[in-house]
Amino acid sequence: MKRLWDKGEPLDQRVLRYTAGEDHLLDARLVPYDVRASIAHARMLCAQGLLAAEDCDAIESGLNALAESHASGDWSISLEDEDCHTALESRLTDAIGEAGKRVHLGRSRNDQVLAALRLYMLDAADELESAARSVAGSLQALAKRQGEIVLPGYTHMQHGMPSSVQLWADGFATELNDNADGLAAAKRRISRNPLGSAAGYGTPGLNIDRQATQQSLGFDSVHEPVTAVQLSRGKAEAGLTFELVMLMQDLGKLASDLLLFYTQEFAYITLPDNMTTGSSIMPQKRNPDVLELVRGATATVNAALNEILGICTKLPSGYQRDLQRIKPALFRAIDTAQASAEIMAVLLEGVSFVAENISPDPAIHAAEQANRLVTEEGISFREAYQRVGAGLKKS
Repeated sequence: MKRLWDKGEPLDQRVLRYTAGEDHLLDARLVPYDVRASIAHARMLCAQGLLAAEDCDAIESGLNALAESHASGDWSISLEDEDCHTALESRLTDAIGEAGKRVHLGRSRNDQVLAALRLYMLDAADELESAARSVAGSLQALAKRQGEIVLPGYTHMQHGMPSSVQLWADGFATELNDNADGLAAAKRRISRNPLGSAAGYGTPGLNIDRQATQQSLGFDSVHEPVTAVQLSRGKAEAGLTFELVMLMQDLGKLASDLLLFYTQEFAYITLPDNMTTGSSIMPQKRNPDVLELVRGATATVNAALNEILGICTKLPSGYQRDLQRIKPALFRAIDTAQASAEIMAVLLEGVSFVAENISPDPAIHAAEQANRLVTEEGISFREAYQRVGAGLKKS
């Protein structure tokens, strides 16, 4: 296997294993995006007179065929391939001959990797936004089904003020929609075309058209100047992951509430059997494992953000191989948040509040009573507070 950077010297297999790392496994999701970016790049080269039309056509048809055969499971990226970029170019050259060797003119693996990654992240952000809104929708449906049921509003884990299923569910729904808005906003840093920046310093001697690839791929803008592209590495990834942390924080709080409500001591809710698991030793048990794992997943996504930020801390300008290590943390955060939101949206459809088990402390109306004294008698709130408090002590 000849890699993109090979100059003939044999590579120590231990170096290959260490430097390639997980890329040959992780990059499976990037294959269709690298194909799209490579076709856009080839079309631009052709329009600029840097690639013959017949070669461009061969490259495009060859890459599309490779994308289809990869999706069908006919081939996969091996450790010897190193990553999806070598895997595609080597297979393309095997399939169409000399024209396959012409596709890399005017780009580096640096901007090639980043183009595929950003295209993937744009799609991932859309899917994550949709997943967050699905959880919000399930909560709103729950509020519509059982919103009138009274709940105690908790402060310091004590009954504080009267609430309801509607207030509880709508509060979470609002924040989850806010998380969805944050994920949409995270695309600002992602949607910048890196193609043409090459290794970080452009393509001297070549008249390439960066606007053409930007428009072809649907990026909002061209990332300029070329030296900014590598400086930006990790920012879009951290920005998206931060929004996933915010999403998971809310999902984790939602899971914590539901876990508390599901205990025998509370028994505020029931969960369907198909959303709970059993015990290997206790025949009576139904375990809310989904909720526990969602709560635990907050740590996974928090750690991914810290990992991405830590990798980028104090790196000098230009490309550094350290940046390769962002990918596992980013993909882990995306996959964890996506799966967590999707399962929570489904689980909430089966949540049912049991009104007869919910008995708020009668003193929960104390603040309302103090407010009424202020409006009816014109006394200060502090005096009303003291009078209501004294009355509760006597009772």
